[in-house]
Amino acid sequence: MVKSVPGLNLIEMEPHCRGQGFCCGAGGGHMWLEESGGTRVNHTRTDHFLGTGADTVAVSCPFCLQMLTEGIQAKGLEGEKQALDVLEILADSLEE
Repeated sequence: MVKSVPGLNLIEMEPHCRGQGFCCGAGGGHMWLEESGGTRVNHTRTDHFLGTGADTVAVSCPFCLQMLTEGIQAKGLEGEKQALDVLEILADSLEE
């Protein structure tokens, strides 16, 4: 469905997409945990997103939406980059 949005340039977050998907961390409960060492999983996923050069990352999971939004904020990029639910993207395309 997302591919049908006019003007959308879909970029996969290779190699961590589709069958090689990489969780944002919330599914494993990291949403409620303070990481004591290393990099937060959602910050790693945010780095994957930023590496694509895209301005928006599309998600279909409410946890991913929250975790990636936090990752974008932690990097001081709110206003430049965003996470949106796939349905938000589809709804926006219908309004245009």
